[in-house]
Order: sequence, then C-alpha cells, then structure tokens
Amino acid sequence: MPVTVKKIVLWRGEVANTPGILAAALEPLAGAGANLQVVMGYRYPGDPGKAAIELYPVSGKKSVAAAQSAGLQASSIPTLLVEGDNKPGLGAAIARAAADAGINLSFLVAQVIGRKYSAVIGFESEADAKKASTLIKKVSGGRK
Repeated sequence: MPVTVKKIVLWRGEVANTPGILAAALEPLAGAGANLQVVMGYRYPGDPGKAAIELYPVSGKKSVAAAQSAGLQASSIPTLLVEGDNKPGLGAAIARAAADAGINLSFLVAQVIGRKYSAVIGFESEADAKKASTLIKKVSGGRK
C-alpha cells in the first residue's frame, strides 16, 4: 500500500478534565451515526483541570450538529492524516525531513496496527502542511 497523505479537519473542544467528559462528547456523535477514524482525548500538561478532545471525520448535518452540541468545533490547525505500510525508521525519516525543511510540528500522534501505520500531524501553517505532505510522500515512497 503506497502512503496516502490527506488534509483533514479535526473537530476540537477544550473541556474540563472530569470523569465522563469524553463519553459525553462521543455519545451524541454515535447517536448521529458518525463513523470516527480519529479520537484523541488528553489532559493539558501543567493544568490538571483542563483537557482537549479532537475527532475526525465530522461530516454531514447530523454529525456536525452532534459535534457542536458536544461543544466541539472545526479546528483551524492545519492537519494531515498519513497512512501506509509500516517500515523500520519511517517515523525518524519523516521527522528528519520536516526538521531539515524547517517545519515545526504542532503535534504528532501515530500508531501501527499489524503492518500498517497511521499518523495525524498538526502544523503551524498551511504552507508547512503542504510542504510536509510532499516530503512525507517522498521519504515514504508514496504516490498519493
């Protein structure tokens, strides 16, 4: 499987870090039939009372309304979803290519399941995301 690099829009909300807050955000989306591919929930370092929830994809009237009712909104953080075959050293190669191009990542979340990987990468600007997309395809051997 060649690498795919796709620009995505995360839906994001800053929330109180309390038990059940993630469930409360996800339940309306589940009720609306949303088929989420990315779910991130995390506490803010240094602020135990504050957390963030980020989701993808949120599309269609019902899912958008559900996300909004849960306090989420479309994020302005330029973000890429990268998927492909895993190989040793690929993460390091992507990080090095970004560093050598002067691109500072806002965040990176990656995982490997079996022989496939996926990564969600946030950037400081649209220009950095576009430049990174090209670099990721190059170092990964992808075509899309």
